[in-house]
Amino acid sequence: MNNLINCAAKLPESEKRLTISISPVCVSIHNRSSPLELRITLPASGNDIPIILLSHGNGPSFYLSSKDGYAPLVNFYAEQGFAVIQPTHANSKVAGLNQSHPEAPLFLNERLFEMQTILNNLSLIENSTPHIAGRLNKQRIAVVGHSAGSLTAAMLSGMQLIPSKGMLKASPNKPDKRIKASVLLAAVGRGGADLHDAVREKYPELNPDYSSMTTKTLIVYGDQDVSDNFTGRDADWHADPFYLSPGSEYLLTLVGAKHGLGGIAGFDAKETDDENPDRLVITQKMTSAYLKSALYDNNTIWKEACDALKTFASEFAHVKCKY
Repeated sequence: MNNLINCAAKLPESEKRLTISISPVCVSIHNRSSPLELRITLPASGNDIPIILLSHGNGPSFYLSSKDGYAPLVNFYAEQGFAVIQPTHANSKVAGLNQSHPEAPLFLNERLFEMQTILNNLSLIENSTPHIAGRLNKQRIAVVGHSAGSLTAAMLSGMQLIPSKGMLKASPNKPDKRIKASVLLAAVGRGGADLHDAVREKYPELNPDYSSMTTKTLIVYGDQDVSDNFTGRDADWHADPFYLSPGSEYLLTLVGAKHGLGGIAGFDAKETDDENPDRLVITQKMTSAYLKSALYDNNTIWKEACDALKTFASEFAHVKCKY
């Protein structure tokens, strides 16, 4: 029960399950002296559990941009029956790579490599503790990314970085077939001329090409998320992947939301520029519903959630379908 929730309480969800969180789970990673640290949060019982890889953003706090952040999303997804794997990415302040690294400060290719390392070692990760062993469904894997993490999720889904001056290399040009669905939260829009000159100079890798992103995807953005430090465009810059990628099926627009989407990075956190319990719950429930229906062909909860959103919470959010 949450006394702070009003209309969002009427959106459908599965019965909440008891969860456990295991940390740190350490995975050796090529050419690094320190292991990649993970947190895994999942239902306390049951098998055949679908997997979500969660890619954190790059916010101002020390710990939220790591395996220890994003509790509002992680806990909810686990209660809804997912196993959530959170890496502490290379750009993390608390345990990331040194800023002298040639991939600094965004570490986009390193972040992609970390996710691929997790996917390549899922059996090892699963068998690292009896609380997980034999319980994961490695055929049903999704990726969720927020802000900078949206680029990581998009790269796994087939998005390419257009090579430009100062870049070390471009991302792979094919989606990782192990990823069956993705959710991009407060995603990065067009690069090139849509960015300020200073941003193009400082972040030459910030130039996504979504035309090759074919994995089925939900895009989520706030209509007040004006990123004037990056672009002169309005908040709809964050909706670009919906229009530019063939795999993007739906666009969820959160009315009045900014970059925090109601508070996904942490409860009562300074990252949250738009803290709102209903908005947060809508983000939780709608993204969870989308992933369930995307991973299971006969699951209808996404349609039910869209119908309930239109009926009970249209002042907070609305969904656009591409096809």
